[in-house]
Amino acid sequence: MKTSLLATILSVSTLAAFVCSYFFNLTLENAEQYLALVSVVFVDGFFGIWSGSKREGFKTFKALKVLKTLFTWIVLLTIVLLVEEGFKGVFFLSETIIAPFVIFQLVSILKNASMVGAIPQSLLTDILEKIDNHKNTNTES
Repeated sequence: MKTSLLATILSVSTLAAFVCSYFFNLTLENAEQYLALVSVVFVDGFFGIWSGSKREGFKTFKALKVLKTLFTWIVLLTIVLLVEEGFKGVFFLSETIIAPFVIFQLVSILKNASMVGAIPQSLLTDILEKIDNHKNTNTES
């Protein structure tokens, strides 16, 4: 009885150690992508909470939305990286799926920072106009 219980415990702990070490290695190999994702979510969340607090007061459920967003995108990035590891032909997936989200978050950071006065409204307007001008130039060709 003791031997089978010990064997079961060792098997489960070995499996857990393998899974944890695999995800640890995956995270270390792609630390830049995880760091970029965490950074833009937290900076956007910081300015979003600050902006929201100035407009309507601090809302806990809106502040917790930052953690929900972060968790969702970390899980999505992990899944995409697992697919990239499994199928070497789709090495571009993380850039294709995650890069638009990061760019969207960067624009959101600029808008929220402008709302709280961290950057001048004129600078935000100039940046958004340059983005629109670039977009219009590419569609005419």
